[in-house]
Amino acid sequence: MFPMQAPFAPVSGLSSPRCNVPVDSMQSPTHPEALINKLVLSNLAHRPVRTVLSVLAIAVEVTMILTLVGVSYGTLDGTARRARGVGADIMIRPPGSSIIGLSTAPISDSLVRVVAQLPHVALATGTAIQPLSGFDSITGLDLDAFSRMSGGFNYLQGGPFKTDQDMLVDEYYAKEKKLRVGDKVELINHEWNVAGIFESGKLARICVRLPVLQELMGNSHRLSQIYVKADSEANVQQVLQELRAKLPGYPIYTMEEFTSLLSINSVGMLRSFIGVVIGVAVTVGFIVVFMAMYTAVLERTREIGILKAVGASSGFILNLLVRETLLLSLIGAVVGILLTYVTQWLMQYTVPASLNQETVYSWWPIAGAIAVGGALLGVIVPAIRAVKQDATEALSYE
Repeated sequence: MFPMQAPFAPVSGLSSPRCNVPVDSMQSPTHPEALINKLVLSNLAHRPVRTVLSVLAIAVEVTMILTLVGVSYGTLDGTARRARGVGADIMIRPPGSSIIGLSTAPISDSLVRVVAQLPHVALATGTAIQPLSGFDSITGLDLDAFSRMSGGFNYLQGGPFKTDQDMLVDEYYAKEKKLRVGDKVELINHEWNVAGIFESGKLARICVRLPVLQELMGNSHRLSQIYVKADSEANVQQVLQELRAKLPGYPIYTMEEFTSLLSINSVGMLRSFIGVVIGVAVTVGFIVVFMAMYTAVLERTREIGILKAVGASSGFILNLLVRETLLLSLIGAVVGILLTYVTQWLMQYTVPASLNQETVYSWWPIAGAIAVGGALLGVIVPAIRAVKQDATEALSYE
């Protein structure tokens, strides 16, 4: 079954107090793989607390990775979906702005009239955006122009603005903040009245009248971005070229281009952040597995000595520890994947307007491989200690 290190006398029925497998059963030359697997399962079952904690630590590592990736994808996809819901063909953003950020020097609203007069432009309208705490922001818009471009909001409760104090919120923001039509909300040091709750998927989660928000922001007649609709799909590229020629320095995209750029690979800061979190998760998993396996080797010093005394080779001991670690990491990876559904449910029912977590199936094998790789790294030092143990000293260990 395994290479014999030295002749030994058969010892019938001998077993280790920490190993439930009789030693004489290891002398059988048949089914060595089954014997190793039996030893692995016996060792894990004999120490249930350490086994459960190790599995949970690896599971948390996997859950951290998949939750962060899921939130990143969900946030970017939600932004892209709301941008497509505007119904525009082209977007004009301020000079110096990034894909997911806005410049501190917004656009003059006089530019809307200039753009609207270009050939083949059917409609142009601008919005102003004021960031709030967390991931929220409030958007000022010309509701009539926006309705002509997009087809208008689908109201689930209430209706459009009636006064300058009115605001519209989407269904997820209303759910998160427990708002109903007629409720009062204080944002940016101003009290608003909830006039309507609309179906999510168009432009923003919180909308107010454009002039009111501009005044509150201290940026009268200034915009954060401009949406343009061409008179026909065939003329979109022509309008795009005219705009880029007339407005050098302004980031100008078709909506297809803009939404395609809303990906993790295109947002460098987000990609770097995910890399840092993955690094932290791998480090945590490595430390936990290292401590668990190192402790296991110390606890099983006498057991390893018995295995060596009856002829177990270093390869046999190493195989045993690696299989045990591999099984722990695989179970932890599966538990971690299942836990992501728990985090997804928690976000959906507690902060649906702030965080949106998607299930990114392509990352399941990646997160699993990261967990397994980190766990196997963590078993290297304990395994070296185990295979170097002297059988005589191990047998005398108490």
